[in-house]
Amino acid sequence: MKSRYIKNLSLSALLAGGLLFGLSIDTNAQRARGNSKEEQKAAEATKERNARAEQAQRQQQQRQQQQTQRVQQQRQQAQQRAAQQAQQQRANQSRQAQQQQAQQQQQQMQRVQQQRQQAQQQQQQRAAQQAQQQRATQQQRQQQQRQGQWQQDQRIQQQRAAQQQQQQRVQQQRAGQQQRAQRDYQRYDRQQQQRLQQQRIAEYNRRMQNAQALRLQRQRQLEQQRRMNYLRYQQRYWEQVQRDRARLQQARYYDNYVNDYRYSRNGNYYYTSQYGAQMLQDAVNRGYEEGFWAGQADRQDGWGYNPQGSYGYQDASYGYDSYYVEMDEYSYYFREGFRRGYEDGYHSRNQYGYNDNGRYSVLGAILGTILNIARF
Repeated sequence: MKSRYIKNLSLSALLAGGLLFGLSIDTNAQRARGNSKEEQKAAEATKERNARAEQAQRQQQQRQQQQTQRVQQQRQQAQQRAAQQAQQQRANQSRQAQQQQAQQQQQQMQRVQQQRQQAQQQQQQRAAQQAQQQRATQQQRQQQQRQGQWQQDQRIQQQRAAQQQQQQRVQQQRAGQQQRAQRDYQRYDRQQQQRLQQQRIAEYNRRMQNAQALRLQRQRQLEQQRRMNYLRYQQRYWEQVQRDRARLQQARYYDNYVNDYRYSRNGNYYYTSQYGAQMLQDAVNRGYEEGFWAGQADRQDGWGYNPQGSYGYQDASYGYDSYYVEMDEYSYYFREGFRRGYEDGYHSRNQYGYNDNGRYSVLGAILGTILNIARF
C-alpha cells in the first residue's frame, strides 16, 4: 500500500512535474511565438521599407531615364533643326547661286543685244549718211545743171525778148491799122458761142480720155516707186480735174462777147475777150500752184528735179471750165506757171510767187512777163 502510495505519489509528482514542464514549455513556446511575431512584423516592416525604398529608387531611376530621354530627344530635335536649317541654308545658297547665274546670263544677253543694236544703229547711220551724201551729190549736180540751164535760158530769153520787142513794134503798127476790123470780126452772137463751145468741149473730152489712161499708168509707176507724197498730189489733181469737167457742162453765154483783149506770144498776136483774158491769168496762177505742190512732193519723196515729167505739167487742163480760150492756149500758160511753181516748191522758196492763206499765186511782175495782155 505504501509502495502503491509511493507509486501514486511518484506518478502524481511526475504528472505535476510533467505538467509544470509542459506549462513552462508552453510558456516558452508562447514567448517564443510572441518574439517570432514581433520579429516577423519587424521583418515585414523592413521588407516593406526596403520595397518602398526600392520602388522609390526605381521611380528615381525611371525619372532619371525619362529626363535623359527628354534631353536626348531635345538634342535630337536640336540636331534635326540644325540639319534642316543647314539644308535650307544650302538650298537658299543654291537658289541664290542659280539666280546670280541667271542674272549674269541675262546681263550677258543684254550686252550682246545692246552690241547688236549699236552695230545696227551704226550701220543704219552709215547707210543714212551715205544716202544723204549721195542725195547731196545728186542735188548738187542737178543744181549745177539747173544753173547752167537757167543761164542758158536767160541768154535765150534775152535774145527772144530783143526779137520780140522788135517784132512787137512792127506788129503794133500793123495792129493799129487792123484794130477795128479785128473787133468787128471777133464779135460772137449766142449761136456762134454755142457752136464754139461744142467744138472746144469735144476737144476737151478727147484730151480727158488720154489723161485717164495716162493717170492709171502713172499711178502704177508711182506705187512701184513708193512715191507716196507725189501719189497723193496726183490723186488730188485728178479730183480737181473731174470737178472742172462737171463745170464745163454749165458754160454761160453773153450777149456782148467781143475779143477786145490782145496778147503776144512768139512774135504773134492773139485776141480774146475779157473772160478769156481772166482765164489765161488763172491758168498761170493755177499752174504755179500745182507746180509748187508737185515740186514739194518730189522733194519729199527724194525724187530728182523733173517738172516736165510731172502729171500736172503733161495734163495742163486743171481749171479749164469754159470755151473763152482754146485748150492749147490755156495749157501753154498753165505750163508756164507750172515750171516756175515747181522750181519754187522743189527748193522751198518763193522766187516767182507768194503764199496767201494757203493759196499760191504768181507775182504780178512775173505774170506780166509771162502774159502781157491788155485791152486795145
